Amino acid sequence: MGIRKAKVDDWKALSELLNQLGYPNTETFIKEKIEKLLIHPDEELLIYEEDEKVLAFISLHFIPQLAVKGDFARISYFAVNTTIRSKGIGRKIEEYCTDLAKKRNCDRIEVHCHSRRVDAHRFYTRQGFTESPKYFMKMMNESV
Repeated sequence: MGIRKAKVDDWKALSELLNQLGYPNTETFIKEKIEKLLIHPDEELLIYEEDEKVLAFISLHFIPQLAVKGDFARISYFAVNTTIRSKGIGRKIEEYCTDLAKKRNCDRIEVHCHSRRVDAHRFYTRQGFTESPKYFMKMMNESV
């Protein structure tokens, strides 16, 4: 029970949670993505489970910085099952990741959170995140 490293066998639960976030149809490629993330030295793919049931996950990347002393961590995906949100699970995971980031010499954690995710914005604000107004993105060929 609690937080643990993800395993490839968690693919179905992760796919279902991603679907809840609005990322459907990951079943055909998610196992390969999980395998890749699990061996990456600057990635933590973590699961929160109770009674052997995956209830949440987070993907956290550690990014070394050249021009500043501290590095930073980036949350790329973070999902708590919609049926059990607001029960403190997200807070536990985020605080666990904050401790990991500090141990990895990070001086900040960032997350890109779509404007439509108002509840998530409230969560991040409660956790001490502040809004950083500019975020640029360039879409590449979809076959990549």
